[in-house]
Amino acid sequence: MAMPALPPIYPDRTRRDWTVEALRALPDDGQRYEVVDGELLVSPSPSLVHQDAVGELFVLLRSHARVHGMHCVVAPAEIVYSATRAVQPDILVFPLVNGERPGRLEDVRHLVLAVEVISPSSIRADRYIKRRLYQEEGVEEYWIVEPSMRVVERWRPADEEPEVVAQSLEWRTRQAGEPLVVDLAAYFRRVHGEDGGAG
Repeated sequence: MAMPALPPIYPDRTRRDWTVEALRALPDDGQRYEVVDGELLVSPSPSLVHQDAVGELFVLLRSHARVHGMHCVVAPAEIVYSATRAVQPDILVFPLVNGERPGRLEDVRHLVLAVEVISPSSIRADRYIKRRLYQEEGVEEYWIVEPSMRVVERWRPADEEPEVVAQSLEWRTRQAGEPLVVDLAAYFRRVHGEDGGAG
């Protein structure tokens, strides 16, 4: 009897027939694996600036979400839309169901907000491939955070061009009676360690 083929250590990224099931067979090697319409997306371990950008924004979003009937989590947290669509936004926010958070991520189908912190290796995936997916799947807002440029691109499902925000980012949802306002200048100072704090 023939032995089953082992998953490759370095998966073939040129294939366009990847599935969520095939994703599950990949090794746990510290990289983030996602699949969008059969294309494998691979993200290396993030930089410190990337992690600080995610962490600082998560603290702001989580507090707002809790007050307004939403739940906020950070990657790794996989959202599966179909057999060939599974992604892990850096931050995701979804509504509570009857006042409760879903018991499993597998039960989450609607995102109020998806956030990706962009890096040189993720530009194509974040700005084009995953952005189209989030729009097609009806994610209410998609933010691309650019620490090097100190801006946030905001996308909504019908947008053909992003809104680029550099000063004050106001996030208003159907779930919340009042918006969250993020002072981006102060946020990016914290991300880059320029606020004088030790973190």
